[in-house]
Amino acid sequence: MTLRRRGEKATISIQEHMAIDVCPGPIRPIKQISDYFPRFPRGLPPATGPRAAAPPDAPARPAEASAGRRSPSDGAREEDEDVDQLFGAYGASPGPSPGPSPGPSPARPPAKPPEEEPDADGYESDDCTVLGTLDFSLLYDQENNALHCTISKAKGLKPMDHNGLADPYVKLHLLPGASKANKLRTKTLRNTLNPTWNETLTYYGITDEDMIRKTLRISVCDEDKFRHNEFIGETRVPLKKLKPNHTKTFSICLEKQLPVDKMEDKSLEERGRILISLKYSSQKQGLLVGIVRCAHLAAMDANGYSDPYVKTYLKPDVDKKSKHKTAVKKKTLNPEFNEEFCYEIKHGDLAKKTLEVTVWDYDIGKSNDFIGGVVLGINAKGERLKHWFDCLKNKDKRIERWHTLTNELPGAVLSD
Repeated sequence: MTLRRRGEKATISIQEHMAIDVCPGPIRPIKQISDYFPRFPRGLPPATGPRAAAPPDAPARPAEASAGRRSPSDGAREEDEDVDQLFGAYGASPGPSPGPSPGPSPARPPAKPPEEEPDADGYESDDCTVLGTLDFSLLYDQENNALHCTISKAKGLKPMDHNGLADPYVKLHLLPGASKANKLRTKTLRNTLNPTWNETLTYYGITDEDMIRKTLRISVCDEDKFRHNEFIGETRVPLKKLKPNHTKTFSICLEKQLPVDKMEDKSLEERGRILISLKYSSQKQGLLVGIVRCAHLAAMDANGYSDPYVKTYLKPDVDKKSKHKTAVKKKTLNPEFNEEFCYEIKHGDLAKKTLEVTVWDYDIGKSNDFIGGVVLGINAKGERLKHWFDCLKNKDKRIERWHTLTNELPGAVLSD
C-alpha cells in the first residue's frame, strides 16, 4: 500500500491499474491467431456451412451449453471440439484416438501424389536457361574420310564477364584420345551472348571404325586475355548416330562439364592421322609403301607447329636396311608428302613381316621429337589388320587407308 500525505492526489501504480481495470477475474491465456484459423489436412474440402456437420456417431451436445452468454474459455473449447469433429468426420485425426470406433469407418479419399518442387538453383532443372543453346550440323563424307562440323550459332549463353557479356568460341575434340592434335576451334566473337559463327571445321582421316567408336565433344568457352579461358557448357555426339553422306542438324542445350573416362589408356594418346597406301607389285616383286599425307599432327614446337617427316621400317630387319625417310615439311601440322618406297620381298614372306611407320619433328641442334606412329601387320587389330590383309589378298592393287598415330608403339624402340 502506498502512503500519501493529506491533500495529495492518490497515485496508483501501473501494476495496480492493470490488476483493477484490465484483469477483474482470473488471468486466462491469450488466444493465438491459429485458434481462429485452424489448419486442415491437405485435400480436405472446406466446411460448407458456418459449422461442419458432426459425424453420425458423435455424442449430442447438451442444450444448456448453447444457451445463455458464453465465456471466452467456453468459446475456445467449442472451437476445439468442432475441429476434432471435422477431423473425425473425414477419418483423419490429428492425434492418436483413444480406441476403435464402434461403427464402420468411412472411406478415405485417395491421397494425391507428391508434387515435385522446383530446383532452387535452376542449374540442374533447366540448363538451357542458364548455359544457353547451340545450333550446329555434322556431315560424314565417307568417300573422302572427312567429318565436317558446321558451327552455326548459340543463344542465351551464360554471362562470364563483368559487363554481363562473354567472348565465346567453340572447340571440338574427338573422344577417346582427346589431345591438342585433334582439337579444332572457331574464331572468338567479342561481347555477345548470342554469337553467330557459321564456320565449318573439318576432321580428315576419319574412318568407319572411328564413326563406330568415337564421340565428338563440342565445348563453348569464354576467352579471357588476362586469365585462363573459362568453360561455359558442352555437348557430346556419338558419331555412330550419323549416316554417311547425310547432314544432320542439331539444336541442343549446353550441359555442365561432363567427367572424362579415367579408365581411358593415357599411353595411347592420339597424335594425328596418316594416310598410307600399300601395294604388292608382281612386276617389281616387292611391297610399295606410299606416304601420302598427315593431318592434325601434334604441335611439338613453341610456335604451335611442327617440322614433320616420316620414317618406315619393315621388321624384323636383321640387316637394318629397311629404313626409309621422307623429306621434312616445315612449319605445318597437315603435311603432304606423296612419296613411295619399295621393299623387295617375296609375297609369301609378307605374312611374317610388320610395317612400322613413325612421324617425327625435325629439330636443329638437338634430338628430333617423336610425334606418333602406327604398326601394320598380321598381329595388328582393326583397320591396321584389315589394311594389311587386303594388301596381301589383292596383288597389284593400290589400297589407301587412314590410320591414327599414337604416342607409343608396343615393342618399338623409338630413337631417331
